[in-house]
Amino acid sequence: MKNFYLLTLAFTLLIFGCNTPSSSEKDVLITEQLVVASETTIKGQRLSLVANQPIKNVIFMIGDGTGIAQLYSGQLQEVGPDGYLHAQRLPITGIVKTHAQDDLITDSASGATAFSCGIKTYNGVIAQDSEGNECVTLMELAQQAGMSTGLVATSGVTHATPASFATHIDSRNKYSEIAEQLVESKVDIILGGGLEYFIPSDSAGSNRDDQLNLLPSLTEQGYSVVLDRQAMMEEDSDQIVGLFSPSGMPSENRIPSLAEMTGKAVESLSSNDNGFFLMVEGSQIDWGGHANETPYVVREVKDFDDAIGVVLTFAEQNPGTLVIVTADHETGGMTINGVNQENNVVDIAWTSTGHTGTPIPLMAYGPYAVEFSGWWDNTDIGKKVADLLGFENFPLILSQED
Repeated sequence: MKNFYLLTLAFTLLIFGCNTPSSSEKDVLITEQLVVASETTIKGQRLSLVANQPIKNVIFMIGDGTGIAQLYSGQLQEVGPDGYLHAQRLPITGIVKTHAQDDLITDSASGATAFSCGIKTYNGVIAQDSEGNECVTLMELAQQAGMSTGLVATSGVTHATPASFATHIDSRNKYSEIAEQLVESKVDIILGGGLEYFIPSDSAGSNRDDQLNLLPSLTEQGYSVVLDRQAMMEEDSDQIVGLFSPSGMPSENRIPSLAEMTGKAVESLSSNDNGFFLMVEGSQIDWGGHANETPYVVREVKDFDDAIGVVLTFAEQNPGTLVIVTADHETGGMTINGVNQENNVVDIAWTSTGHTGTPIPLMAYGPYAVEFSGWWDNTDIGKKVADLLGFENFPLILSQED
């Protein structure tokens, strides 16, 4: 009997020991505290399903590194527990699996290529398959169909996500070559950071290794090049490249904001009667996750959500616009790990400074939005968009001999 009690005691200690982290373990996990908004804000009414009709415009929004915890943390601080962000107004929600071909944890290059080309590839590869063959992107097919196209990002425009929709290269780190390809890409609107790879090496802020100046090349291609917010807002050209910082755009006091860049892109692209395809990236939610900096993350979630609000207003006023909001992967293993007695301060825990394999959310609004509900592989999203737009033979791989 004594042995039985000792065994029972040992088992009880084991169970509670496994499920109750020590204070030192808790201290390792918790890196930030987030203050919950004291007032509830509803950014807008929840949107309803709309009648299916031919899709004219597609706006594909990617919150880089954004999982459910990132969105919910942004909600708690900005609009309160009972509030709703713009991202939470869309009527359809799905879940996306994100693994790369060579790794259960994807990077942005492979993750964005899954969306843009509908294929798995290796981490670090931009719009190519694992054998080095180029894949035709949704944006390139949109151009072939006579649609206007646009890329907007808060990172440099040569970074992995925007690059994966308009360029093809074996390494996401070949930024100078990506910039050269963007000049030739015929994408109508390109807005973000990244001036450093478009100017010669002897120019202030350049990160090129040569004296190539791509700004005159852009002008020769018919682009209006703008370098500040005022010039962007005043420009009425249908082809604009806006480069607003040497590298990634500042996170605090960002000028122009992602919402302003997105609004300008939509305004310019919507003049095409054949419609448009626009990719918008909230790039730096990911960077805040890598840094395990909660204020950085929620600031970037707000910037991204404001851009979603601009897009939803346009979509409501322009039937035939399909809006997809998702992410390429989650970054940081962010979670909400506790709350104080007053329920006005939550503890934010991080499990990683890198990407994680956690599935990510997807939201949709517009014609055929309901077809994005449920669980999806990331490649299926690109395939579904291609199908809805009538793009045949997608995915389409071009052999190296083509």
